[in-house]
Amino acid sequence: MGQPSPSLDRRVKLKIDFMILPLLSSVYFLAQMGRSDLANAKIAGMDDELNLSPKMYSNVSSIFLVGYITFQLPGTLLLRKIGPPLQFGLAMIAWGLITTCTVKVNSYSGLMVVRTFIGVAEALIQGAVFYLSFWYRYDELATRGAILYSTSALAGSFNGLIAYAIERTLDAKGGWSSWRWIFLIEGILPVAWAFVIISILPSTPETVRLGFKPEEKAAVIQRSRAAHNTGESKIRPKLILKLLLEPQFWMFTLIDCGSHFCDSSLSNFIPAILQGLGYSDVNSQLLAVVVYASAFVGILVACRISDKIKLRGIVISVCSAVAALGYVLLLSLRNNLGRLIATCMLAAGVYPITVLTLSWMAANIPGYTYRASAVAMINVISQCLSISGNQAYQDPPFYRKGMSASLGLICMSGVVAMLTVVYLKRMNQNKLTELDGEKAARLRELSIDEIGSKHPDFFFTY
Repeated sequence: MGQPSPSLDRRVKLKIDFMILPLLSSVYFLAQMGRSDLANAKIAGMDDELNLSPKMYSNVSSIFLVGYITFQLPGTLLLRKIGPPLQFGLAMIAWGLITTCTVKVNSYSGLMVVRTFIGVAEALIQGAVFYLSFWYRYDELATRGAILYSTSALAGSFNGLIAYAIERTLDAKGGWSSWRWIFLIEGILPVAWAFVIISILPSTPETVRLGFKPEEKAAVIQRSRAAHNTGESKIRPKLILKLLLEPQFWMFTLIDCGSHFCDSSLSNFIPAILQGLGYSDVNSQLLAVVVYASAFVGILVACRISDKIKLRGIVISVCSAVAALGYVLLLSLRNNLGRLIATCMLAAGVYPITVLTLSWMAANIPGYTYRASAVAMINVISQCLSISGNQAYQDPPFYRKGMSASLGLICMSGVVAMLTVVYLKRMNQNKLTELDGEKAARLRELSIDEIGSKHPDFFFTY
């Protein structure tokens, strides 16, 4: 089967962009709202009403990740089996209903239980970047991943606006403090939207029908094959263990650990950090919008540049340097305006790293079981570190301990990114040397789903 013509390829890519990206981004947007609403509720009266100490709030922030971590691997591996529309839609209904139940919480223990189950439900949509890799070539993935992931920044801004409006208009209405209204409103939204996702989100390139002509469907499948997707959904358990022996997997994981430590703690503490600068509760909610807007711009710019120059490692290192400078300024400055600018800098630097790392990893770990396991496990391991990130922020109002730890880990991400570039270049040189050897001939008899990046005709990107 020949390659699609440039005009057909552009038309198909545009259709995928308009059909899949908005729907998938809406899922991620609502998920991030469900994740970060805790930070807005914290300064909207929840801490006082439930008598939460800084340690208890850190525990509530962290317990979300326990459920999240536990169900990510099975949720990602089963994505083709269950079907993305059904899996994502049911997850939305689940976390939306559980979020609305938060309005009846009257104790620390009740809040811990609710946040655990919200984490379980949200884990089932964390295969979103993996799902994108079904549809896009490697040099298109970072920009699309950026559009998807930038919704997390938009969600943070939107949460801030909703919380600001609720505190101004609904506080004490119906006998409820404003933080309960935040959870009620933000729980209803995903339940209602879930039915749209179930109805119209395409499942896989092989089964897409609505809106695509036969020649366009063929082009969609060819694009998927170009990204080393075979259409196979068979899970090979032994390959999950083999993945753990690949050095590049652990390099990508270290990069992601550093960024997750920082962005998880930021999403849970941005309003509190701003409150620590001397702003009122309500104004802190509003200023959080500015910080998340900086993150939104940072994600789109960094990932677009990365796709244009077809380089990942160097862009991640630059983002790490920007974020590190932001943390240094936050730790050293006392001027509130300067500290606000520093917070915007670190948000703009931290947030792009996760999507760049996942896109980079997806391009370098081919094969259904390998790639699905890598996407899930890199998130599982990095989210484990995110728990310690939330625990580090226990010294308000300046959170110096948490900021110092974040500075060290974001520097680690930048250094490891450059080491990964060197390693992948060397691996490509080795492959070229052995391209026509006996070993390469034997490996060509196996499919890329069976041996992943060890296939002699697969080359790494950096």
